[in-house]
Amino acid sequence: MKRLFAAFAVGLTLWVQCAAAQTLTVTTVTRPPFSMVEGEDESGFSMDLLVALSEALGWDYRVDRVGQFSEMLGAVTDGRADLAIANISITAARESVLDFSQPIFEAGLQMMVPADESSGSSLWRTILSRDLLLAIGAAFLLLLGGGMLMWAFERRAQPYFDRPVHEAWFPSFWWALNLVVNGGFEERVPRTLLGRFLGVILVISSLFIVSVFVAKITSVMTVEAISGSVNSVNDLYGRRVATIQGSTAAGFLDRREVGYDAFDGLDPMLRAFEDGRADVVVFDAPILSHYANHAGRDVARLAGPIFLRENYGIAFPTGSRLVEDVNQALLALREDGTYDRIYRKWFGVRR
Repeated sequence: MKRLFAAFAVGLTLWVQCAAAQTLTVTTVTRPPFSMVEGEDESGFSMDLLVALSEALGWDYRVDRVGQFSEMLGAVTDGRADLAIANISITAARESVLDFSQPIFEAGLQMMVPADESSGSSLWRTILSRDLLLAIGAAFLLLLGGGMLMWAFERRAQPYFDRPVHEAWFPSFWWALNLVVNGGFEERVPRTLLGRFLGVILVISSLFIVSVFVAKITSVMTVEAISGSVNSVNDLYGRRVATIQGSTAAGFLDRREVGYDAFDGLDPMLRAFEDGRADVVVFDAPILSHYANHAGRDVARLAGPIFLRENYGIAFPTGSRLVEDVNQALLALREDGTYDRIYRKWFGVRR
């Protein structure tokens, strides 16, 4: 009787374990357009791919959606989840503690900047910049001062300057401006000794004034062009850069010695960007593209090309028996067109 009871207990235990093993725990994190919740349904590229895999392999699974990327990977590492799926980059560091499927998506990093940081706004910033306005103001004062000094010397000798002081400022300024730009008026040549001496000085110095003024404008526009646009990774230095702590983007910025603010998740990072607390966001290109074309289409735009190409995969605990089955199923989904159908649904035709 005791033997029968023991055998029954062992059988019951094995049955419970087998039943439990049939329902897999899948952990994920919200990363549109790969993994998100729409209404009450799981949605996104990765979640659609998970559905296709479960149908091909006969899986039953439950989704455990967590708040942070590190929490998702930690659940797999600790054995609390059978697999993790989202936008998980396959890296050497992660490969040392996890097993990965074959790549499910080819991605990379990209930069995102405010939508109003364009060539038009940069031009207006240049025109209204403090340095350029100071240069224009200095040129105006020099021309006005030279013109009024000529009026003082010539107002009794040259009919052009024969007018009261309150009426003389603009004609005098106009005379000096034409002297600098066109070489002066032939019929309005200074007649007094001091006037002619001043005229010669103004003509000679105008060469330097014009050169300095043009150089100043050029330097201001160059500086504004450099500081007012982000086109490559080299433009990140000295800016307020945002990314997510522990991400591949953070690792890249560390290697390039670019300072940045690290956020715990996607939503806090995007809120900081929307609030103006970040000049540039560096993160996964598909995630930033989805945000810039949907929720952030009025406040954000992508800048520069995709860099640091990387692949996403499905993460498993080390030694998981599921890896080989998933890899075979992924190959089958690519061959029968299911993968391409899911890809087109979320990203359009592949380039």
